[in-house]
Amino acid sequence: MSKYKKLSHVIYKCDYHIVWVPKYRYRILKGRIKQFIEEDIKLLCEWKKSEVIELNVQVDHVHLVVSVPPKVSISELMGTLKGKLAIKLFKSYPGLKQKPYWGNHFWARGYFVSTVGIDEETIRRYVKYQEEEEKKNESQQKKFDF
Repeated sequence: MSKYKKLSHVIYKCDYHIVWVPKYRYRILKGRIKQFIEEDIKLLCEWKKSEVIELNVQVDHVHLVVSVPPKVSISELMGTLKGKLAIKLFKSYPGLKQKPYWGNHFWARGYFVSTVGIDEETIRRYVKYQEEEEKKNESQQKKFDF
């Protein structure tokens, strides 16, 4: 797996760590439901042209590290994941819908997201000293121009 990905007009590295939970943080993500969720997250991410880097489904939350193309927003990806997963779960496991506290909502409303990438300090140094480096390189090149 290359560090950077390419589309027709962009080279990117947009990796995110996302965590979300079932409604009421109910401890239900185990057994067949866990397997179902793992498989569907991979399929839905592939459908959205995103690459699952790491996936860990715990009994009461989901951790996902995913590479997302710049044309797909995180809110769009999460809307798709949570929405499609909930619909498929309720269709495959109708017993889940019978519990009075689920209603039509399987997942809690929010989610956590954080970018994953190059160390922030490294980026700050690069931005701060880039102009100096370019000037050095320019002066080096002028030496070799005839």
